[in-house]
Amino acid sequence: MPLLINRQPAADHWTLIQPQEGETLEALATGVDALLVPIEQLDAAAALNPAALGVQINGDHRVAQLQPWLARVTLIAVEFPVFRDGRGYSLARQIRRLGYEGELRAVGNVGRDQLGYMERCGFNAFSLADDRYSPDTLKAFSEISVRYQGAADDPRPVYRQHSESTV
Repeated sequence: MPLLINRQPAADHWTLIQPQEGETLEALATGVDALLVPIEQLDAAAALNPAALGVQINGDHRVAQLQPWLARVTLIAVEFPVFRDGRGYSLARQIRRLGYEGELRAVGNVGRDQLGYMERCGFNAFSLADDRYSPDTLKAFSEISVRYQGAADDPRPVYRQHSESTV
């Protein structure tokens, strides 16, 4: 899966570990430096003291569950299970409002037409399916040049953007 970080193609050094019935996190995580786990496994993963710790959440989770971990995790992956599930946008905005400055990655059903909006909500990394990525995908970030409302990337509404640029 192609990965974009800060609008650039990047290598993915993270390993997502999702233990199934009968498997242990400890056994699966042996030798993994950058460990990404579902939020339900976060306590156990932190006890392993990986070099880098990341967490994956989805729209069923609340930011309050994640808040105690914001200083410890270096990656938060927000899963979009289907195109019509927009709860990840709200989660990203809430996470950024809490002051999280690390990598905030959109994973799952992520498409080119969503990238600009996701970035405005606070995402700075995007994992796309192979069939949804092409070099043209990077143009998605600059296709919309005027934005009326404030967002995570620029909190000023359009009337403030214009008045401040002419002063």
